[in-house]
Amino acid sequence: MTTPPDIKYYHHGRFKVTGGILPDAVTAYQTYGSSNNPCIVFPTCYGAKLALGSQDYLIGDDKALDPCKYFIVTFALFCNGESSSPSNTPAPYNGAYFPSVSYEDNIFLEGPKSAMLASKDYADGHYTTTPQHGIRAFGRVYSAWAYGQTWFREHKYLMNGEYPDLNSFIRERWEARYLQYWDANDMIALLSTWQNGDISKVQDGGNYEKALSSIKAKALLMPSKTDLYFPPEDSQNELSHLKDAKLHVINTVWGHVAGGGANPSDVEFITARILEFLK
Repeated sequence: MTTPPDIKYYHHGRFKVTGGILPDAVTAYQTYGSSNNPCIVFPTCYGAKLALGSQDYLIGDDKALDPCKYFIVTFALFCNGESSSPSNTPAPYNGAYFPSVSYEDNIFLEGPKSAMLASKDYADGHYTTTPQHGIRAFGRVYSAWAYGQTWFREHKYLMNGEYPDLNSFIRERWEARYLQYWDANDMIALLSTWQNGDISKVQDGGNYEKALSSIKAKALLMPSKTDLYFPPEDSQNELSHLKDAKLHVINTVWGHVAGGGANPSDVEFITARILEFLK
């Protein structure tokens, strides 16, 4: 088993982002293996943190990303609470004043976002204590999109007897997790990054198809069959514009979280496809 390395911090200095300037932008990161090997960059997703081992399910000598073969760099996205974020940036760019950040999609994100913004304790981001109502509401709305309908119908949320009912699962796995590990302004800021994650905004004047067709690198697309966020049809459309890409649909009832290590059989499928891709 690979021992997780220490989290390091790179200071970019004065750094321009979409919504303004960060006087001293910081990126939290970890490295695995020797820098003499080919490098693989593995950023966090929404809801992931380096300190929680969110990337570990794919890194190890018996996993998809082998530190003996590759130099693996995992880094925390801006606004995740580890890299520069509303919660850890000094005034005058702290909290609700943190500038917006993009990736340089999606109406469903307005659901959990609106639940947070409309809560009685969020206070437009100027809260002085943890907005319990807002974070709990966000977690509940977000969880409804995380899994496929079949997953709920088959009562997978009971987790083989770990939880007695759906409400207990949501309270412990979603509400409690966000309350313990996340700041509300970080959650909203990173969600805004996600919403603005259109690569065609950086170049090609908003022509998404042209932006995709300009990608020269090989690509591996692995959507979940039951993903309510990004259904396989989206990946099929992207595939038609990419020069050198392969599509493998994960046949699972675990919805969006199938790609994040939640279900062992899905991780096994993902690992096999990545190993084939890297040969």
